[in-house]
Amino acid sequence: MRGARSAAYLLGGAAALGAACFLVVYLYRWQWQRTIVCGVLLLVVEVLLLSLAVLDRLARLERRLGEGDARQREILAALRGAEGAPAGEEARTAAGGPRFSWLERGTEALEWEHHSHVFVPVLMATGAALSGLAWLVERAAGATARPAAGRRLARRFAVLAAPPGGYLAGARDLPPRPALAGPGSTRGGLRGLAWLTAALLCALLVAGLAELTETAPPEHGEATATSLLFTVEGHGVTAERSALAARQLWERCRDATSVPLGQAGMTRLDEGLYAATVHPSLSAHDEHRLEGCLEDATLDRIRLHVLGTGSVE
Repeated sequence: MRGARSAAYLLGGAAALGAACFLVVYLYRWQWQRTIVCGVLLLVVEVLLLSLAVLDRLARLERRLGEGDARQREILAALRGAEGAPAGEEARTAAGGPRFSWLERGTEALEWEHHSHVFVPVLMATGAALSGLAWLVERAAGATARPAAGRRLARRFAVLAAPPGGYLAGARDLPPRPALAGPGSTRGGLRGLAWLTAALLCALLVAGLAELTETAPPEHGEATATSLLFTVEGHGVTAERSALAARQLWERCRDATSVPLGQAGMTRLDEGLYAATVHPSLSAHDEHRLEGCLEDATLDRIRLHVLGTGSVE
């Protein structure tokens, strides 16, 4: 059972890590549909791991309650069995023999009317002896102990005392002293450093993603035009359906760049092979966005792959 639980946590953690990595990759590639899919998958895996943790904790609580109920039933059974047995027989059975037989009424060894009640006086005498011994230990400790800690602390604070000639005679500079460190200062410092490092890494990740996915100001490339060559593959669809899908993808992605693609045409070169030309040319950032939009999984059973881009002078 423990091995299966560990395997479930391991597989869930690996799936969450993979989904998070691909989420970052697809964000960088400007492929929003795949990013949404990875984000939903990551959310599902996180909910699954949380559910496993909650169910594990509930199972532990249920097991503890069951053990407590079993223990309570055992105690009740022992008490009920003890109520049905005689008092003297119960004491002999529990201790393996007679216990304080001189306190039992009706014993053959001692007669209740003639023996002395010495149990309480013995306890009182023992308590008085222990009290006297504790008093002697306290007096010896008070006579031999020295306030070493107090004197050491007083010597450390002696630098804060007033000058010998008073405050008007002038104050001397305080010597450098190390700060007093508590027992948990080292552990607290390491924990604070770990939290600071994690926050710094998160800030760097957010800043990097913001820089990679931000919308740059509209600008054109240095060349006259930009050409793209891509293929369209359809799974279980006809050639006409693939051509229509290519046209739909191209028309949808014309608005994915910061510069509107007003003069952009697409031509079919061969079956499944297409070429497009954009005038004026695109910047490197807009080419990256256009490729990500075209290769994103937005149509069923259609896969588009950009073979390459080039500049037309």
